[in-house]
This record gives sequence, structure tokens and C-alpha cells, in this order.
Amino acid sequence: MTSLDEFAREQAILNTLDAQGRVVVNDLATEFGVSAVTVRKDLEGLERRSMLRRIRGGAVTVGTPDEGAFEMRLRHSRDVKQRIARSVAPLVRHGDVIALDSSTTCYYLAKEILDRRDLVVVTNALRLAMLLMEQSSAMVLMPGGVLRRSAGSMVGPIGDVLTGRGRINKGFFGVIAISTVHGLMDLSAEEAQTKQFMAKACDQVYGVFDSSKVDGFGLHSFAAVDDIDAMYTDDGMELGAIAHWARLGVPVHVVGGPGDRGAGRSAVRSR
Repeated sequence: MTSLDEFAREQAILNTLDAQGRVVVNDLATEFGVSAVTVRKDLEGLERRSMLRRIRGGAVTVGTPDEGAFEMRLRHSRDVKQRIARSVAPLVRHGDVIALDSSTTCYYLAKEILDRRDLVVVTNALRLAMLLMEQSSAMVLMPGGVLRRSAGSMVGPIGDVLTGRGRINKGFFGVIAISTVHGLMDLSAEEAQTKQFMAKACDQVYGVFDSSKVDGFGLHSFAAVDDIDAMYTDDGMELGAIAHWARLGVPVHVVGGPGDRGAGRSAVRSR
């Protein structure tokens, strides 16, 4: 493994920690083809974000990582999120104006649409913006705000930035929880506020999330049930819940197993 950028090295370090419980500086330096000094800087950065604990000559896992840390969320249910992203990607066409939030499912969606031409992406996600900057021709707009370090996002009252600037064709949003009463929800008030401003500027709003979020707990709604055009999740969502959402007029598209590269089954009712 050579010529990895800092983010890729960090992911490789965390993957090794998951598998082995510890990493050794010299081994990582050889694996990545970089100096031991570079590896130590990588470990220092991860330790600052509570992703590991440094020890002499390397690092070990920590017992209680930051649940909001982007790197941890990126690896949670990774295969499922990638399948959801592949299922959603056909919705994004050349020339679209879209919104992507700071969820890791949207990060994987961004990876699926790097080849779209004349794409405009409005996002509050730092990692996602960097990905698009480095690997696509998309125009990336970041409304600004205050840096939320653990989530890798910019949050704040961005309504004035988006109001009157034209409509966003489609918005894709991850969730902490979904509610048949409150719609798409987040736990952070600041994150929910930012998502709400983005969602209000979208002609179409899509929820994208793995099924563990179906029974999640959220405090703040950012998109009401009537404003949701569809939701995409995996086959861990119960059929009864899918049918309930269909009765509310929200189609739920369910992505199947690892071999599924399409839209999977769905429950749909005209709104």
C-alpha cells in the first residue's frame, strides 16, 4: 500500500486497529511508504479526535470513541451504506443541482457520482467537499457556519445564504432517527438547523440511511413527513414500518444484499 493521502492512511490505521487492536509505527511506515515521522503525525491527529490511544512505538484502540466522529461513522455499516449509495446514485443526473449533508451515507453517494458533468453540489460536509474537489469536476458550494469537528461539518443559520439563490433540484440527507410524526430527525440542534435550511431549498427531499436508524432516537426534526419525497434504506427495515410510511405517502426503497446494485424493492403510494 503506497502513495496514500492522509485521510486514506487514517482509514487504514483504523481498520488495522479494528482487526488487531494495536498498530506499530515502523510497520505502518513500511506499509504506506512514508516516514515514521509522518505516521506519528497521523497517530497524533487521530488521538486528538479520541480515535485511538498512543503508546510507545505505536497506538492501541480506545474503549469509548467519540460516537459522532466521522471516521467511526464512516466504517459503521459501511457495506450497507455503499449499497444504498449505489441505489440512490441514478437519481443524480448530469447538470443537476443537489444538496448533500454531512452523513457518511451521503459521502458514499458522492463517491458514486464523481463522473457527473456540470454538477453543482451544496454541502456542509468538509470531507465530502474535499472528495469532490479532488476527484470530480463538480462546482461545490459550502454555505459556511461554525466547524463541528467530530462530524466534519459546518453548522449554523445558513438560511440567508440559500434564500433567493435559486432552487436545489434534489437533497439527500442522512438521519439519526425517523418518525412518522416528526419526519427526518437529528440529535444535534445545530446539525438539524443546517439540514432544515438546506431541505427547504430543495424541490425533492430524500432520506438515505441504514436500517439501524429506523428505531433511533432524535430530538430535532429537519424535514416534515409531508416534505419527504422518498427514503432509501436496507432490508433490515420491517415490512410493517415500510407499509406505514407508504400509507403516509412516502415511498421506501429497500436495497437488498451485497449483490444488489440497483434500487431493490419498494413500497410506494401516490401522494
